Formats: sequence, C-alpha cells, structure tokens
Amino acid sequence: MVHHIVVGGGVMGSSAAWHLAARGEQVTLLEQFGPGHDRGSSHGSSRIFRLAYADPFYVSLAVRALPLWRRLEAETGRRVLELTGAVDHGPAAATSALHDVLRAAGRPSEFLTPAQAAERWPGLLADTTALFHPEAGRVHADRAVAAFQQAARQHGAHVRHGVKVTRLSVRGGRAEIVTGDERVITADSVVVAVGGWAPGRLSGLVPGLPALRVTQEQPVHFPAPDALGWPSFIHHPGAGLADEGGIYGLGSDDGVKVGFHGVGPVVDPDHRDRTVAPRALAEVQRYAERWLPGVDHTAPVASTCLYTTTPDHHFVVDRAGPLTVLAGFSGHGFKFAPVIGELAADLVGGAPARGPFALGPPRAA
Repeated sequence: MVHHIVVGGGVMGSSAAWHLAARGEQVTLLEQFGPGHDRGSSHGSSRIFRLAYADPFYVSLAVRALPLWRRLEAETGRRVLELTGAVDHGPAAATSALHDVLRAAGRPSEFLTPAQAAERWPGLLADTTALFHPEAGRVHADRAVAAFQQAARQHGAHVRHGVKVTRLSVRGGRAEIVTGDERVITADSVVVAVGGWAPGRLSGLVPGLPALRVTQEQPVHFPAPDALGWPSFIHHPGAGLADEGGIYGLGSDDGVKVGFHGVGPVVDPDHRDRTVAPRALAEVQRYAERWLPGVDHTAPVASTCLYTTTPDHHFVVDRAGPLTVLAGFSGHGFKFAPVIGELAADLVGGAPARGPFALGPPRAA
C-alpha cells in the first residue's frame, strides 16, 4: 500500500503532487500519456493569468495564486508567468463590475476609451469601454506542468508517465486503483485530476458530483510583430460582439492566441476527431480581421484542446472518503493551478472544501 496517489499529470494533478510532497507526504503521480502530451487541457504555450473577476471569491483566489506561481519559479528556476497586463473591453456594465471588485480588493485598474486603448496597443481595437489591469498576463502551460512535476520530484514525489488507470474504487475506507497492466494499488488517499476523463472515471463513485460537459475547443494563433508584448484581453459580449461566451486572446511564443470561450462540440476524450473545423476557424479569422489589426488574419494556425465544464462554471475541489476530486475547470481554471493544488493538499489533510467548490447539487449560475 502507498500513502497518496495523484491520478492525472496535467496542471492540477501536478500542482497537487507538488504541495503534498512539499508537506513531507509520500506521493506517486500517475499520468496515462507521456511528458508534454497534447491530449488534454494543460498543453501549449499560453494561458491567461488575471485577477479580474466579477466574483470577489475568484479575485481572492487569483491573488493567492500569484505568489505561489513565483514560489514555483523560485524552486525550479523556470520562468512560467509573465505579467503583461490585461484589457477587458465591451459593455460598460462588464468593465465596471470588474473595476469595482478589483478596487474593493485593493488591486489596480484604470478605465480607457477605445481611442486610448488603440493608442497604447495599436494591434487591438476596443469595443465601447476598456479596463486595463496590470496584474495579468500569461502562463506558459507546458513549462508550468513541467515545473510542477520537477518541484514535486525535488520534494521526493514519484512521477510516472505512461501509466493508465483503468479502474478506481473505494474499499474499507481506502482507495484501490487498477492500472492498464492489471496492477492493483491500494492507497490511503487518491487525488483524481483527470480533466476530460473525469465523467467516465468518477461516474457512480462520487456522490454529489455535478454533470461534467466535455467539449473540444479550437484556439487559433495568428502571426504578429512583438506578439510577446501583447496584453491578454477579453472581449465581453454586447453591442459589438454577439457571441454569448465572449472571446479571449493573449500573446504567446506562437503568435497571438485567440479563441471563442466554450463553444465547441461535446466529445469523448478517447475518441474525438481532433481535426480543425473550417467553419469555426473562419469565424475566428473574421473576428481577427475586424478587431485585431495587428495580426495577420490570413495565416492562422489552429489547434484543439478539451474543456470540462460544470453547470455553474465553478470548479469541483472536494473530498469524498479517500478520494479528492479536482474537476470541471471550465476553461478558466489554469491560472489558479498552484492554489488548487494547495487546496487539494488541505483536503487530503482533512480540511473542508472552500467557497463554491464543494460537491453537491448543481448551483445556480
């Protein structure tokens, strides 16, 4: 028997392994694919980091995550977080709500007119109102996952790739895992952080688990001069943008990344067609042509990734017996990874779930 197993070596599972190992716990991390794979939700060169949310709870969570990202960098010598600032633009109601919550939290932000925003960032056109907040930017996704795993190893964790968990059960207050080679492992606790595989792996096993919707999303990278100098940005739905989910973007090593939020088709992560959808690509190109004069909208490079979304878009971070569940990060969870791992380690140690993350019936959005 082993003490603690983390199933899933994406950003959340890797963070949990780091925190557990740093507390002196015996930890083994199992990941079904190889290092740096692109099958799930944690790969690529960029994810948005931002403090700006209309919900004060998420602002406080992001504030807590910021020094943990810096701690990870200090422990590993890897630079993963770059603060470039962020621009939210669209209806005044959206930007004002963000400004009010940031101000209440004592975090800086400033309003800009569309003309002022265009003067500061000529490659980006703003719609109606714009809010700039400097404590934002990008996290390099691949480097972040590698850094969490490196830090976990430095604290004594075992990290094993190419180990697929085929069955998970609870027996006598302990968790039992069966791997693809029919090896049976019993553990005091198991952290389950398997992204799009959570519905299948946890079905019927965890009471109160909300419905998890797994979709294939299609971000696009466009060539742009000085792409790394771009702020991250969110265009909120309104008069200038009809899409309900809004659109996001940020600079990266691969150009300016742009995507519609949560609009992709439902998929099975083991049997999905990863082919780029031409119609969806054309929609992003049309957006870039209209709103992003600083990119070459004629030379897109599209890819696919997975979203796992709960009905209310809150995360699941809770414990059921010996199982700690990290799931449903709904396309906006990556920035919180170091604090989600810390919360997971707290749960393993017996702490209750925090905020809106507890298992239970679906909550109102």
